[in-house]
Amino acid sequence: MDVELINHLRKLADKYETADFIIGDPSWFMHQVNGDENQETMAFIASTLSYGSRKQFMPKIQILLDASEGRVAEWVKAKAYCQCLSDDDKCFYRLYTNRMMLRFFDSLRQMLLDYGSLFSAVKCNATDGISAIAFLCRYFAQYNTNVIPKDTTSPCKRLAMFLRWMVRTESPVDLGLWRFIDRRTLIIPLDTHVLQQSRQLKLVNSKSSSMRVAVALTNTLREAFPDDPTKGDFALFGLGVDNS
Repeated sequence: MDVELINHLRKLADKYETADFIIGDPSWFMHQVNGDENQETMAFIASTLSYGSRKQFMPKIQILLDASEGRVAEWVKAKAYCQCLSDDDKCFYRLYTNRMMLRFFDSLRQMLLDYGSLFSAVKCNATDGISAIAFLCRYFAQYNTNVIPKDTTSPCKRLAMFLRWMVRTESPVDLGLWRFIDRRTLIIPLDTHVLQQSRQLKLVNSKSSSMRVAVALTNTLREAFPDDPTKGDFALFGLGVDNS
């Protein structure tokens, strides 16, 4: 990566990593609740549903936030989600049926009961970004939720985004609650839009997304952001906005 591109990416990241970024972004939801457990639980739920059109998934997350009345962790532990999700195969959001969401919440509830919190669960089973993603995949795979990826073959974009929210410090967007993971080990949340922007900049040459490509892109972004590679996520977002 040449100096000009490095400086361009850094300027874009600084321009877009502001408090205004959360408006209309799924990260907004975790800022609407108080307490570490509530914030991390809300963040995990929001990240899980964050795919497709924001106009479609944001109202679905809002339904769950409203139902929990801000006490998200206790709402899950008490199995109160059953009051707003029927046990049937009607669509909740896109590929996720009500029954699939119930199974997802049941497995999340079990994790909270087993470990006390998402923080404790991941801390007991992971030491860096990639092992945290692998653990979360592994844990939820045993419940066949079909909501969380079963392994790390795919880029696991939503899990990578969740970890960015939890780990990165000194950010008006990310919470920085999980200090046991070094932000230098995080993986860039790779989706179709990020891949397209990265290809245009020749940061990667792959036409398809995978964890291998996500890791490669993260390593490239480390040239611009050596201590904080996923800060490049804001730069690539900003590039898409500036070019639209």
